[in-house]
Amino acid sequence: MKLTIKHQESYSRGELLLRSFFGFFYIALPHGILLWFTAIWASILLFAAWWVVLFTGRFPQSWFEFIVKFLNWQARVNASMSNLVDGYPAFFPSGTSDSVSLEVEYPEELDRVSVLLRTFFGIFYVMIPHGLCLYIRMIGTMFLMFIAWWVVLFTGEYPPDWHAFNVGTYRWQFRVNLYMMYMTDEYPPFSGKE
Repeated sequence: MKLTIKHQESYSRGELLLRSFFGFFYIALPHGILLWFTAIWASILLFAAWWVVLFTGRFPQSWFEFIVKFLNWQARVNASMSNLVDGYPAFFPSGTSDSVSLEVEYPEELDRVSVLLRTFFGIFYVMIPHGLCLYIRMIGTMFLMFIAWWVVLFTGEYPPDWHAFNVGTYRWQFRVNLYMMYMTDEYPPFSGKE
């Protein structure tokens, strides 16, 4: 899995203020409503894919590609609302971005036993340990985003190390999600590094 959210040389203070005060209305609300309906379809596909993987060891490729595109859309909206990129996020799974991309390699075969383990015990060996670590990291991410907002407002620049840390938090979350959605057999590392 590769999540890339490009760090810009300079950030627009006007867009920062516009997103901060009105982003809920013109970004979060329209995208959120459409994402919600798309998430219903993605959930149906994931449920059906669970059975297919359980019996065949393969995730249907067209379903896999649709879910990756759906996650890409989520990443674009999250990056925009978190002030990690300027510009308006493209709508729909077919949308693209020069600044945000999520690439997930299609697995030719998945371990059926691992699927059962994740289903019945994933909460213990994936969700709880990663959830606790991500909760603590998210506190740091929220703090850095708050401070970065002021830095961008006054300087027009987002500190690169802070940007990398915040992107790393999203990367970690996506790795856990992909593992728990049976889209990879690779256990997610306790890290947000590339």
